Amino acid sequence: MKKVSFYTLGCKVNQYETQALKEKFESNGYIVVGENDFAHVYVVNSCTVTGIADRKTRQYARKTKKLNPDATTAVVGCYAETGADQLQKIDEVDIVLGTAEKSRLFEEIENLQGTGNTKIIKSGEVKTLTEYDDVGLVNGMDSRTRAYIKIEDGCDRFCSYCIIPHSRGAVRSRPKEDIIAEAVQLLKKGYKELILTGINAALYGTDYGIDSIRLIKSISEIPEGHDVTGDFRIRLSSLEPTVINSEYAKRLIEIPRLCPHLHLSLQSGSDRILSSMNRRYSRKDYLDIVDVLKTHDPNYSVTTDIIVGFPGENDEDFNDSKSIVKEAGFSKVHVFKYSKRPGTVAADMEEQVPGHIKNQRSRELIRESEVQAKDFINQNKGTKREALILEYDSENGQYHGITDNDIDVRIKSSVNIENKFISITL
Repeated sequence: MKKVSFYTLGCKVNQYETQALKEKFESNGYIVVGENDFAHVYVVNSCTVTGIADRKTRQYARKTKKLNPDATTAVVGCYAETGADQLQKIDEVDIVLGTAEKSRLFEEIENLQGTGNTKIIKSGEVKTLTEYDDVGLVNGMDSRTRAYIKIEDGCDRFCSYCIIPHSRGAVRSRPKEDIIAEAVQLLKKGYKELILTGINAALYGTDYGIDSIRLIKSISEIPEGHDVTGDFRIRLSSLEPTVINSEYAKRLIEIPRLCPHLHLSLQSGSDRILSSMNRRYSRKDYLDIVDVLKTHDPNYSVTTDIIVGFPGENDEDFNDSKSIVKEAGFSKVHVFKYSKRPGTVAADMEEQVPGHIKNQRSRELIRESEVQAKDFINQNKGTKREALILEYDSENGQYHGITDNDIDVRIKSSVNIENKFISITL
């Protein structure tokens, strides 16, 4: 029996696509094993958001032949799309398939092994993609309680620091009927939380005039006319303020089953830097969205990303980012140090910020974010929330769950409560 191993870097979309690839291999007789186990095929589903992600891809690809010198090693995904020339120089890499070819991985591996050729290098076709690349319906996830559903691919925003539009191509929305069918299938298997994800999920439908709000409402209404019983909820993995605004947020909060948690990527609290990033909104625009959410529910969880050390960022700009953390009441902030990506506008900008300043600002913003995260937890104390129990932690004898507004909880119970909704007082 052949064995295949997957090593996944990057976003939730990559995790979803890895699951689709796993199921394709399993349906053809392969056994999926761990990333450090002996396998006949090793697959690296790569990310290229940062230079660190690129390096991790190269490091793991080289490691695979130490696990099995006779294995076939494939690198697929975003870095395979933009860095094919670099990857083909790595002796251990046998196959490089960019975003446009990722879904054909199994067939390419079979062809390679059948012909005895030593290398397949394919990428650069992503710019020609005009329709969603269908990989079929995903049947499940590693988790037994929460499942991702990919609703779109691609992005046309072209933020000045971001390489992703070049690696993922134009916006391509998944057919609504396929999304609903996959959601029904996952709910019938017992999943209680559906997490909608995409490269820029808020852009869903813009390529052929479908409203993303209507899609979310349709998923919320699935029990009507479908053989689905039991309760479930919907979570959005992230939305971009380059696409949505406060009016969109007002429509969003009216949708039943939608969790009061939104990852809304900020990137900077400075209007000057936002403009330089080509983010297409202002600090006030962003805070207007947050105000709608927090007015609806003061404990609505808003998480975000902030980049420090963007070219030209001065102390005043950084302080704007620092101050908005408290003003917006973020429950969690992912802090990133600016990473120069060749091929982007920002890579050629003057006033690149020195590394030691980026390190200092990163540490400072992380400290500020941790203070705000604690404030959010304290603000929630004594309130009632609904938690989905994810798993049992045998080490401490407690169940691990997550509330609708994205707070991790631990619960002791004498009965099995895994994959159940529990009303708790925080």
